[in-house]
Amino acid sequence: MSCRIEVQAAFLLSSFVTFFSGLVVLSICRLTWRLIKRRQSIKGAGIILELFSSDAITRSPLRKLHWYGVFRNQIEMLLSAQTFVGQVLVILVFVLSIGSLIIYFINSIDPVGSCSSYGDKTIPIDLSFNAFFSFYFGLRFLAADDKIKFWLEMNSIVDIFTIPPTFISFYLKSNWLGLRFLRALRLLELPQILQILQAIKTSNSVKFSKLLSIFLSTWFTAAGFIHLVENSGDPWLKGRNAQNISYFDSVYVVIVTMSTVGFGDVVAKTSLGRMFIMCFTLGSLVLFANYVPEIVELFANQRKYTNTYEAVKGKKFIVVCGNITVDSVTAFLRNFLRNKPGEINTEIVFLGEVPPSLELETIFKCNLAYTTFICGSALKWKDLKRAAVEFSEACLILANPLCSDSYAEDTSNIMRVLSIKNYYSKTRVIIQILQSHNKVFLPKIPSWDWSIGDNIICFAELKLGFIAQGCLVPGLCTFLTSLFVEQNKKVSPRELWQRHFLHGLKNKILTQRLSDDFAGMSFPEVSRLCFMKMHLMLIAIEHKSLLTGGSCGLILNPPSQVKLSKNTLGFFIAESPIEVRRAFFYCSNCHGDVQNPELIEKCSCTSMRHQQSTGAAVTAMKNNRKESSGTGKQDSSSSEHESSLSYSSFAIRTFLEDTEQEFDQLDSSGMFHWCKTTPLDKVILKRTDKPKHTFQNHIVACVFGDAHSALIGLRNFVMPLRASNYTQKELKDIVFIGSLEYLQREWRFLRNFPRVFIMPGSALYSGDLHAVNIEDCAMCAILAPSPKAVSNQILVDTEAIMATLNIGSLRISPTYLRPSMPGILPDANECNGKSKYRRVSMLTELRNPSNIHFIEQLGSLERSLTGLSLHLSTSFSTGAVFSGNFLDSLLATVSAAESTSPPN
Repeated sequence: MSCRIEVQAAFLLSSFVTFFSGLVVLSICRLTWRLIKRRQSIKGAGIILELFSSDAITRSPLRKLHWYGVFRNQIEMLLSAQTFVGQVLVILVFVLSIGSLIIYFINSIDPVGSCSSYGDKTIPIDLSFNAFFSFYFGLRFLAADDKIKFWLEMNSIVDIFTIPPTFISFYLKSNWLGLRFLRALRLLELPQILQILQAIKTSNSVKFSKLLSIFLSTWFTAAGFIHLVENSGDPWLKGRNAQNISYFDSVYVVIVTMSTVGFGDVVAKTSLGRMFIMCFTLGSLVLFANYVPEIVELFANQRKYTNTYEAVKGKKFIVVCGNITVDSVTAFLRNFLRNKPGEINTEIVFLGEVPPSLELETIFKCNLAYTTFICGSALKWKDLKRAAVEFSEACLILANPLCSDSYAEDTSNIMRVLSIKNYYSKTRVIIQILQSHNKVFLPKIPSWDWSIGDNIICFAELKLGFIAQGCLVPGLCTFLTSLFVEQNKKVSPRELWQRHFLHGLKNKILTQRLSDDFAGMSFPEVSRLCFMKMHLMLIAIEHKSLLTGGSCGLILNPPSQVKLSKNTLGFFIAESPIEVRRAFFYCSNCHGDVQNPELIEKCSCTSMRHQQSTGAAVTAMKNNRKESSGTGKQDSSSSEHESSLSYSSFAIRTFLEDTEQEFDQLDSSGMFHWCKTTPLDKVILKRTDKPKHTFQNHIVACVFGDAHSALIGLRNFVMPLRASNYTQKELKDIVFIGSLEYLQREWRFLRNFPRVFIMPGSALYSGDLHAVNIEDCAMCAILAPSPKAVSNQILVDTEAIMATLNIGSLRISPTYLRPSMPGILPDANECNGKSKYRRVSMLTELRNPSNIHFIEQLGSLERSLTGLSLHLSTSFSTGAVFSGNFLDSLLATVSAAESTSPPN
C-alpha cells in the first residue's frame, strides 16, 4: 500500500528527534554537573549527573559512585572482546546487522513510497533484531566514559537512525525502508570479526579485509541514500522529479561515479541526489588516492616475491639476508660476480624483509641469471623454508655499518643466526658483526660450529686493526684493502700513477697447494724461488704445529725454522688462479732451468709422484682437520677465540726468538703486551703539564663521541699496536684525544695495555693537538665516530673531515724532523724548495667513501664512479685515508672462494 508523506516523516523524525534530543540532554547534564561541581555542593542529584560526565569515575569520590563503578566494570568485562561472552556478543551483533541489511535488500524490491504491512514475514524478524540492538546499545551507553562522545560514534548513529523507526512501525502497524541502509556501515567491523574467529592471521589478509570492508560499506550506504532520494524526489517539489530506480541501479551509479567513468545511462535527477553525487565524487578521489596503492601492493608486488626457491640437485646457491639495500647488494654483487661469467656456477638468493625498491628491483633484473629475490624474514621458519636454506652452501647475514644503533643491529643479526641454526643446524653461517664484544654470543649458540665453516667478520676488529697497522707501516692498510677492491673496467684514469695503481687492483689473495718438491725447504727459500722463477708472491702458509696441539693454522711470513711439508697450502698475491697453479706444477728436475714462468706446466714426473702420494696426502689432511676441529672444541673457549681470532694468523709466539721479552709482561695467551690495571686518573694528561710530556714518534688517535655514543671498540685499535712480536723498545706511545666521558667508558677495555694515555679535549682545537706533541708524532689517526641518526649519510663524516682539515692546516717547522722519527716525511713542496714547513702524517677513516671529495679535489676522475673515486684518490693511494666499505667485498670474497675455488 502507498505510504503517505506524514508516515514517512514520522519514521524520519523518530530518528532525528532521538538523536538531537539525546545530544541536548547529555550536554545540559554535563554543563549542570560542572556548574554544581564549581559550587562544591554535590548532593543526590549531582551524583546522578556524574553518570553523564566524561570524567565522572576518575574525579568523583569512590564512596559516592561505588555501586556504579562496580556495575560499570561488570558491563565493560561483558562487552570486552577479550572475554568469551564479549566475543559472542560482538559476533552476534555483526551477524544480526548483516541479517537486517539483507532484509533491507529484500524489501527494497518494492517501491520506496510503499509501506509494508505486517503480512510481510520479514517485519517481525527485523523487529526482533532491533530489539537486541536496543539492549546492546543500552549496555554500551552505561559502560561509556564519555556519554557525548559515545552518542556521536558511528555505531551509535547507526543504531539511533535504525532502531527508533522499528518501534514506530510497531505502533503504526506498517513498515518503511527509510534509513535502514545505514546498517551497511556495520561492515566496517568485518576485520575484527574475522580476527576473533581466527579466519585471518597474516598482515596482508588483515589489510585486505579492511580495504574490502571500507569499499563495501561505502558502496552500500551511498547506494541506499541514492535509492531513497531518487525514488522519493525532492521534498520541496513534493516528489514530482522522482524516478523509479532499483537498489542495484543505485549501486551501479555509485561504483561508476567512484571510478570517475560516468557512463550516463543511469543518472541522478533530483537535486539532493546530484548534490550527494558531487560530494561523493570528491570523497571517492580521496578514497582511491589512499587505498588504491595498498591494493596494488597486495595483488601485484607482494605476490610477485612470495614465491619459493626451487633447489636443483647439483646446483649451488647461497642465501643472503639482513641489510638488503641498494648499496649493500651492489657492493656484494660487484665482488661476488667479479670472475668471468663462465666461472660462476652459484646462484644468490636474497631474503629481504620488505619488497625491493624500483632501483633495487632493476639491479636484480640486470643480474637475473644469478640472483633471486624472496620477500621474507630470516626470523620465520616458513620464509627460511621458502628460501631452501637447508640446501644452500652458506647463509650470509649482512650488517648495516651506517646504522645509528650498532648494538640493536648486532643483536638482530644474532637472532637471525639463532633462527637459521634452529631451523637447520648444519647450515653454514657467515655473519657481519659491528662490535667485537657482541661476538661472544655466537659461540654460545648450541649448533654453532667453526669446523663446518661458520665464521664471523667483525667490522670493528678488522677496520681498527687495519688502521693500527697503517699507523705502524704507512700505506699498509691501503695495500691490504686494495686486495679486496674490484677493478672497474670503465675507469680511464688520466694520470700515470692512477693507471699503475689501477693495474695493481687486479691482484687478489689466492690459495694453492704447493708442489711436493718444496717439502723440507724453509719459507724464505720457497718464497724467494716463487718470486724469482714464477713471479708469484707467497705471503703465508698453512702449517701444523706440534706445540699447538697438532692443529693447522695460518702463519704469515714464518721464520726459517719452519719447514714446509708435503701438500702444504700456500697463500699468494696474484692476478689469477692460473698463475698460482705454477706453484703446484713446479718440478725441480723439469723446471730448474726455466726462465719463462709461462713454461712451468704439468710434467710427467710431477703427475707420477702426484698419483702415488695423492691418496696418502688427502687422508692425512682430513685427519689433521678432524683433529684440529676436535681439539678446538675441547680446549678453546669463546673468550680466547674472541681475543685471538684476528691476530692468531699474524703472530704466533712459538716461532719468535725474541729473548728481550719477559713472559710476565705478556697476557695469558702470550700474544699481547700486558700490564697491571692502571687507574684512569694516572693516564689523563693536562694541557698545563705539556713540559712534562716527552712524547716523540708516538701515535695520536682522535676520537669523537660523548657519554651517550655507542662504543667503537678502541681495544681493537690498541691490540695490534701491543702485539707480542714487538719488543718493549719498539712499542709506541698511544695518546687518545677526545671527550673524557666517552673515553672513560672505553678505558675498562684498555686499562691493561701499557703506555696508553688520554688527553681530554677535541681534535678540532689546535691547543689540544699541540699539548700532545702532535708535531713529533709518527702518525695521527682520525677515527670516525659511531654513526648517528642523520637525515643525510654525507654528514656521517662531518667531524672526521673537519679534524682532517684542522690538522692538515698545521704548519710545522722542519726543525722538528729527527732521524728517530721514520714515520714523518717532509712535504713534497719542501723537497722542491717551495715550502719551509711540513705536514703531520695522518690516517683518516671515512664511513662514507664518497666524502673523499671534501678532503681533496678529484677533477681528473669520473665522479659518477663513486665507489672508485676513493680508491683512485691521492689520499687513499698514499695511505692517508681509509674506509671500511671493503668489508662488504671481504664477505663476498669469502663466499665466492668456497663456491668457485678449483680442486687442488
